[in-house]
Amino acid sequence: MAPYRIRLYRDEDYDAVRSLFARGILEHAPAMYRHVLRLARLQLGLLALFTAVRAVAGSWLLALAAVALVLAATWPVMRSFSTSYVQEALITDLCDIDSCYMRAPDSCFWVVEAGGAVVGMVAVAPPQDPAQRGEALELKRMSVSKDHRGQGISKALCGEVLRFAQARGYGAVVLYTSTVQLVAQRLYESQGFRKVAETSPSLFSSLISFHLIHYRLELPGRP
Repeated sequence: MAPYRIRLYRDEDYDAVRSLFARGILEHAPAMYRHVLRLARLQLGLLALFTAVRAVAGSWLLALAAVALVLAATWPVMRSFSTSYVQEALITDLCDIDSCYMRAPDSCFWVVEAGGAVVGMVAVAPPQDPAQRGEALELKRMSVSKDHRGQGISKALCGEVLRFAQARGYGAVVLYTSTVQLVAQRLYESQGFRKVAETSPSLFSSLISFHLIHYRLELPGRP
C-alpha cells in the first residue's frame, strides 16, 4: 500500500497548498541562476568587463571584484524572477482554489496526503489558449514536497489528470514547464507527453534564453 493517498482538495488545505507551491517554485531559483551563468553572452560580457577594468585600473584585484559584483547582483534578479511568478499565482487561481478548480466546469484540484500533511498537489482546467479549448485540458500547479519525491507521487498525480480528462471526453492534455525544470521534463516525457512548442513569456526571458515548453499528450479513445 502506498505511504500516501491522493484526494480532492478541501478548504482546510488552503494554506498548505499555497505554501507547497511557493516552496516548489522558489527551489528553481538556483537552477535559473546556473542557467544564466552558462550563457555565452554573459560569459563574454564578464570577460569584457574584467579586461576593461584591468586595463583602466591596472589592478587584477579590482577587475575580479567587478566581476564578482555582477555575479552577486545577478542572484537576486534571478530569485525575483521566481518570486514574481509565485506572487502572480497566489493572487490569481491559488487565491480562490475552490472557485477556480472545484466549482468551475471541467476543472479539479487534488492533494497528496502523507502522515496527516499535504505533500503534493496538481490541478486541471481548460487551457488559457482559446484554440485548445473544447479539445484539451491543461495540467497545472504540479508540485511534490522535496522530502516525498522518488515515491511515484508525480506519476500518480499525472494519472489522475489523464483519467479526469479522458472521462470527460477530451482528446488531449497539455501543460507548460520551463527550460530549467529538467526533472519535470523527464517526468512528462516518460508519461508520453511530447514537446510541441517553446515560447519566451517576456523580453527579459528572451534575453536570458528562458523558455516555456509546451507539452501535449494525445488521449486514446476519442474518435
